[in-house]
Amino acid sequence: MQPQPPRCRIPHRRAAAFAAVTLLTFAVSSAGTAHFTAGDTAARAGAVALTPALVPCLISGSSAVQMAEGIPTRGHYARSTGTVHALTLMIDFSDAPGEGTAMDRFHEFFPQTQEWFRTASYGRLTYRPETPIRDWLRMPKPFKDYGIERGAPFDPGYRRLVQDIVAAADPKVDFRQYDLLNVLMTPNAGPPALETVLSVTFAGNTAAPVADGVPIANASFVYSRQDDGSGSYPHTGYRVLPHENGHVFGLPDLYTQEGGGAVGHWDIMSEDWGANNDLLGWHKWKLGWLDADQVHCASGRGVKEYTLTPLGRPGGPKLVFVPLDGRTGYALELRTRDGNDEEVCCPGILIYKVDAGVDTGQGPIKVFDAHRDTGGCTNSPNVHAELSDAPFAPGETFKDPEAGIRIDVTAADLEGNYRVRVTRQ
Repeated sequence: MQPQPPRCRIPHRRAAAFAAVTLLTFAVSSAGTAHFTAGDTAARAGAVALTPALVPCLISGSSAVQMAEGIPTRGHYARSTGTVHALTLMIDFSDAPGEGTAMDRFHEFFPQTQEWFRTASYGRLTYRPETPIRDWLRMPKPFKDYGIERGAPFDPGYRRLVQDIVAAADPKVDFRQYDLLNVLMTPNAGPPALETVLSVTFAGNTAAPVADGVPIANASFVYSRQDDGSGSYPHTGYRVLPHENGHVFGLPDLYTQEGGGAVGHWDIMSEDWGANNDLLGWHKWKLGWLDADQVHCASGRGVKEYTLTPLGRPGGPKLVFVPLDGRTGYALELRTRDGNDEEVCCPGILIYKVDAGVDTGQGPIKVFDAHRDTGGCTNSPNVHAELSDAPFAPGETFKDPEAGIRIDVTAADLEGNYRVRVTRQ
């Protein structure tokens, strides 16, 4: 008899918690409508590990998709493996002078962001935030004069702001030495995050303003603190930055106008508040953090079984992808409370559909809920509760009759690994 995983903790439905999640849905940063990589314009996200057997799983969308889930990542994004040098500047304004010291602001995000990327990448991304200017960098215009609004395009307000940042920093900064730019605003510039979120990233735009001969084409701007008053900010507040930096590596937003209901708390590109969480296995492959033998492409007809090890632990097979066509497919991975996943309350096989033809912020990934309408199992008030118990346990099955796909979770072993069976008609 195979050992069974721990039972999920299923609390009573909590309407207040769902209301809080609805409110916080819009307290998440977004990718800009125009893209902008500091450094080499030929830079790309990490090289995807490939073998001939994996080629049928390389889905892609049309060129009209701004930021796609396709593999490999297309565009002039920052590389996501090796040592990445992140120029980090703290700026303020005459109508919003810096609160505390600039390095106090810096330490709201570091070293936590470095540690998050080290864990998520299994050590394949060494993230180095560099601060050649350690004081507030004062902008020549008041904040209100830049006309910064949520979702504001790169022109004209951001172009003026970046030009002023470059002019102020250039005497002390050689922009050619960096892979991306982080701009940490004084938190009193603009409204609180619960009113409107200004944090934004521009990624992959080689037509961005130029400094030292290179376009400032991958840049993340972080504004007010995403603090809901729960007292968790010192532990969780930094996570807006790895979310934003996910865009400079080519990852789209997974939340939609309806909030985090498509993916929930299973990827930081969906929810970057509340308890710590990781990236999906699909994203780890996309960023070059998985070896070819850690990914299985279930493209052939018939029945095949696979073993998956917990995504949060280094080593072992992590991802099974079942392509449906050249644009879409189902991904399978094992999520447990390991690594960056601190709020997993129902371990098991997470199954989700990836669509490379759907743009950022429009739902390119959808998680399937194995236990619908339960209210979930999380105790965190700032996690999308309904999908918290989405993983499939041994004995549970996912079916797509139209596509002739059946996925059975067959067993869990004493080491915490799971077996899955994929049937394709």
